[in-house]
Amino acid sequence: RSTGTEIEYGESGKVLKCKNIEHFDFAGWDIALFAAGSATAKEYAPRAAAAGCVVIDNSSFYRMDPDVPLIVPEVNPDAIDGYKRKMIIANPNCSTAQMVVALKPLHDLAKIKRVVVSTYQSTSGAGKAGMDELFEQTRAVFMPIGEVSPPQVFTKQIAFNVIPHIDDFLDDGFTKEEWKMVVETKKILDPKIKVVATCVRVPVFVGHSEAINLEFENEISAEQAQDVLREAPGVMLIDKREDGGYVTPIECVGDGATYVSRVREDPTVDNGLVIWCVSDNLRKGAALNAVQIAELLGRRHLKKG
Repeated sequence: RSTGTEIEYGESGKVLKCKNIEHFDFAGWDIALFAAGSATAKEYAPRAAAAGCVVIDNSSFYRMDPDVPLIVPEVNPDAIDGYKRKMIIANPNCSTAQMVVALKPLHDLAKIKRVVVSTYQSTSGAGKAGMDELFEQTRAVFMPIGEVSPPQVFTKQIAFNVIPHIDDFLDDGFTKEEWKMVVETKKILDPKIKVVATCVRVPVFVGHSEAINLEFENEISAEQAQDVLREAPGVMLIDKREDGGYVTPIECVGDGATYVSRVREDPTVDNGLVIWCVSDNLRKGAALNAVQIAELLGRRHLKKG
């Protein structure tokens, strides 16, 4: 449906013209970045792989395939070595990606046993249509020329509201989004970690936030956690115990870092911490992570000459 569409990119205003993938020859290309959903990935990723082109797929279709590495370069770069099994690499869910970047240095330090996470996910996670719905409903409240339009993208009004429901419900009462966070974290970070998630859509345009409770096998203090987070790749620690000494979604827009704030010890469990984690879901949660995977693949496996 995008065939013929022209997309402007870069500061110089260069234009790319969309072509029909049906007639595209992947032979001779090193990497293909797929960002067109599960149906497209299911049909065309194997075709690209068969032509010798490595696919980096943003959809959920291949994430839990045991023969497809699920990669966050700051967390499990060595797993990329398994790409040759299917010539496909999966990009994780946006909420998972930012969380595991924050958890990796803490897990290395004191070994995480259990994660309890509540997310506050922006409307851009549902695409442009989700952002448009928030905008139109908000405008209707402040410029009342009729009733607020009924929800089309979300299950309830998103403007001035929060919705504890992202993706389909499963038989056990959890949603598919919550399931993704559980199984993807285990695959990327450690299969022994216990994870439970509650995923909530909030009236924010860009930027996902997460309140994360952690239980560790070994002793860890808030100060130790701050020290390792401060030095961790991909993490930006902003944690001043004063008014405004933390990061909110609006401040991370356009940035590739995973921000961590509000690091504190949990008095209800032994070896427990609580942290606040924020990231631009369109960057680290999607496009940036895919590009970082491509760069990692290039450095390790595709260098020529």
